[in-house]
Amino acid sequence: MRQGNVKEPRRAARRAAVEVGSLSVRAYQQIRDEILRGHLKVGDNLSRRRLADRLNMSFLPITEALRRLESEGLVESRPRIGTRVRVPTEQDIRDNYIIREALESQAARLCAQNMTAADKEDLLMRATRLDELNRICMQGPDDSDFLTSVHNYHLQFHMRIAELAASPGLRAAIEKAQVLIFNWLYDMATNHYRRPENFHSSLASALCSGDSIAADEAIRIHIRYGMEEVLKRIAVNPHRTHWR
Repeated sequence: MRQGNVKEPRRAARRAAVEVGSLSVRAYQQIRDEILRGHLKVGDNLSRRRLADRLNMSFLPITEALRRLESEGLVESRPRIGTRVRVPTEQDIRDNYIIREALESQAARLCAQNMTAADKEDLLMRATRLDELNRICMQGPDDSDFLTSVHNYHLQFHMRIAELAASPGLRAAIEKAQVLIFNWLYDMATNHYRRPENFHSSLASALCSGDSIAADEAIRIHIRYGMEEVLKRIAVNPHRTHWR
C-alpha cells in the first residue's frame, strides 16, 4: 500500500475527532446554559435522543457533553433511569455553602487589606447596582432572561471580591470549586429568594472598612443567610423545585 493511502484514513480520523470535540463543546455550553437559565430545571430528565435531535447532532457529542456536566456536578446518571439535572440533597447544599464560606471569608479578609480607594469606589458602585437589580426582581414579572442577567451580575460581584484579594491562587480555587455557579443554580431553582434591603451594599461597606475581621464576619453572615433561605424555600415548596 502506498504511504499516501495509509495517511489519508488517519487524517480523516483526526478530522472526525476534531469535529466531535467541537460539537461536544457546543452541546456542553448549550445544555449548561439552559440549566443555569432555569430552562432545564433541577430533576428534569435529559434524553440523549431528544437533545441530539434538538441540537442537530449525533449521540457521541451529546454523550461527551453530559459526561463533562456530570463531572462538574450539574447532572447525574443512574443505571436504568438515565440522566437528569442533578437533584442535590440538603447535605449537598450545606457542603457547598461551607466550602464557599471558607474560601470567600479568606478573600474578604485579603480584600479589606488590599483595596485601593479606586477599588472601594468600584465595589460600592457594583453593590448598589446589584441591590437595585434585586429590588426590580422582587417587584417585576418572572422573566428568566432578566433573572439570568441579575445572577450573572451577582456572580461577577463576588468574583470581583476574589480578584481584589490579590491572590490568583485563591481566585482560581473559588472558580474551580464552582461554588458560585451552584449557588446560582440553587437560587434559580427557588425562584430568586428575597434579600434584605441594601444586602450587598452593607457587605461592600464592611469590605471597604479596612477591617479584615469585620469583612470576614460580614461575608459569613451574607453567605449563611443565602443558605438558610434556599433550604427554607425548598422545605416549603419541594414540589415546585423538583427537589425530592
